[in-house]
Amino acid sequence: MAIMDVTIYGAGIFGLSVAWSCVKRGAKVRVIDPHGVGAGSSGGLVGALAPHVPERWNTKKAFQFDSLIMAEEYWAEVEAVSGLSSGYGRTGRLQPIADARQLALARDRKAEAATLWQGKAVWDVRPVSDFPGWAPDSPTGYLIHDTLTARMNPRFAAKALAGAVQAKGGEIAQEGREEGRVVWATGWQGLLDLSQELGKPVGNGVKGQSALLQHEAAHLPQLFADALHIIPHANGTVAIGSTSEREFDDPASCDAALDDIIAGARAICPAIADAPVIDRWAGVRPRAKSRAPMLGHYPGRSGHFIANGGFKIGFGMGPKVGEVMADLVLEGRDTIPEDFRVEASF
Repeated sequence: MAIMDVTIYGAGIFGLSVAWSCVKRGAKVRVIDPHGVGAGSSGGLVGALAPHVPERWNTKKAFQFDSLIMAEEYWAEVEAVSGLSSGYGRTGRLQPIADARQLALARDRKAEAATLWQGKAVWDVRPVSDFPGWAPDSPTGYLIHDTLTARMNPRFAAKALAGAVQAKGGEIAQEGREEGRVVWATGWQGLLDLSQELGKPVGNGVKGQSALLQHEAAHLPQLFADALHIIPHANGTVAIGSTSEREFDDPASCDAALDDIIAGARAICPAIADAPVIDRWAGVRPRAKSRAPMLGHYPGRSGHFIANGGFKIGFGMGPKVGEVMADLVLEGRDTIPEDFRVEASF
């Protein structure tokens, strides 16, 4: 059996994105995950690829912007190689505007987006009447409409990425030998293990609950209101979520908190008021102490690397994370932003 150039622990979005970027460069890659592809938070339901607001620009926002712009071509290639749908669609997002001050701020951000987003996407202010039957109630009668936000079906996307990696000769297994350089993309449990190893907290898990409704709205933009995401998917479903629970007893249980989320989403968007719930999900997302992705060399382990901390933006960051980690792991080129380095969480 051929010796691997790279072993990756974790078949979630970060592990698979790193694997994909590496196999495209000709590396021999083995991905190991005892629980299978997308078994953790990457197997959720929501799939909101949403940008930060276009103001007070920083390295995290610039990195995320680059990744979101890469996404359309990235997922099209993954789908072509794997023959599987990722559920990707850059359908935009609507957000209600609460008052006159927020309306003025939204218009200011429109001007900033024209520069910061380089003409590749638009942050606009539009009347609710432009989206009849779908737009949430807005006290001002206006909505923020951005064209950078995209949707993703996390389960489809993880399977498509895994399929693309395998089509390029990569291995994905539940167990196997550790060979070559090693990337740890092991989610929230990996953050806890690293915290214990280093003797200091570098991250933790935050539980989220979400639901999937049967409702056809594939051509419509996603909604974000009252801290809730409402995401129309391409397959005639709408995902809603999610909770953010720092303390929890059962990582995989759904409870009354999800019932509240569903009720809140129905109130925001009457179009889904009678849509049946067809799936419920709960899982734990990895949150680095720095609140940014944790990327780079594994402290104290030569030839080992970490790609973790995707939290709520893992799928949006995935394309760019894969590229910068492949640069580092395969070529020794370190282009990781300072805020993303493992040491930033110490």
